Amino acid sequence: MDKQHFDLIQFFEGYVRNYRRLNLTTLHNRSMFTKREIDYFANLGELLGFDAFVEDSKFDKVRGRSRPMDLSLWKWDSRIDKESYVSLALHLERENQWNKDEDTLDKLFSETEEGYVPHNVIGIQNIESNDRISFLNKLVVKKNKEQQSNVLMVYRYVDPEVGIERVSAFHFNGDGLQGERHAVCKEDDLGYWLMCFEEEYENLKKG
Repeated sequence: MDKQHFDLIQFFEGYVRNYRRLNLTTLHNRSMFTKREIDYFANLGELLGFDAFVEDSKFDKVRGRSRPMDLSLWKWDSRIDKESYVSLALHLERENQWNKDEDTLDKLFSETEEGYVPHNVIGIQNIESNDRISFLNKLVVKKNKEQQSNVLMVYRYVDPEVGIERVSAFHFNGDGLQGERHAVCKEDDLGYWLMCFEEEYENLKKG
């Protein structure tokens, strides 16, 4: 069947607009951030009619064993197959640790069995600084030449010059980088984390 590609930049816009609704504060640890963000995309997938699985797994042929997927969305259509899912619509990974950024890409683009190649991929990765993005994006392009997925990579890092967290999203297909969008993540007056787009943040500062 033809691959079903999502509008992943629109997914990112929803992630930004709805971030305050996750009710994350400065008192929450990193594990809670990971859980709430994964749950957000799981709920979105179910609203779109997919079956969502947290801590799913798929076989990695290179490593010779199964590896976990933070979130998978599977498409069921009994008109096509009455016994099995017809496609892995989305594989998502959310990683807080900087030193696991390459491992995150290995999971998203692992050589796997037929039926487990995701149509869409989302990676949300905390990184040490903006300097890391170019290297990681080159890896995505290289790995996706074989996999041919629709890809959204979201990098989060602290901007030391202004003391806020930058959130940079990049959209790829099998031909390479297709677009990007940038946001910021900051605390509101009550200590809850929210996001807004970079251009909106700049307008707020001017006001």
